[in-house]
Amino acid sequence: MPLKIWSAVLFALTLGFVAAFLLPQSAIAAGQPMILPTDPAPLVAVTAGGERSFSIEIAQDDLQRAAGLMFRERMADDHGMLFVFEQTQPVGFWMKNTPMPLDLVFVREDGSVESVGHGEPFSEALIPSRGPVRFVLELKAGIAEKAGIKEGVQLRHPAIAAASAN
Repeated sequence: MPLKIWSAVLFALTLGFVAAFLLPQSAIAAGQPMILPTDPAPLVAVTAGGERSFSIEIAQDDLQRAAGLMFRERMADDHGMLFVFEQTQPVGFWMKNTPMPLDLVFVREDGSVESVGHGEPFSEALIPSRGPVRFVLELKAGIAEKAGIKEGVQLRHPAIAAASAN
């Protein structure tokens, strides 16, 4: 397997380990979703059809990224979760314990969309980025296409701007 795929597999396994062993066991055992505060700044997708704003939660540490949208059964069409990584790298996600189908928008450090993946509920299949990314935006399934979010679209948010400045 190429190094990129091994890196993505290792990342997914690490997320699984963190979710299974390091998150508060009572929350996992109870199957409760993690609800993070909604960031005051909207995430804006600059598409061919215009700008589209989303309210977002930001998962910025290992525990938050591991839990993600697990156990979440519903989410507004204009809401998502932005996963922020400390460094640009190939990443992979899975949908274990996630009952909602999702779009996974893989985003480069400069805020441009690298690719869009699709997650099926409860699947343990790896959903990898095609290359190194710094962010992943999870939205309800079908919202990325409906909003015109595809490869090359620019996403704007203070968390993305901060990473781009470094």
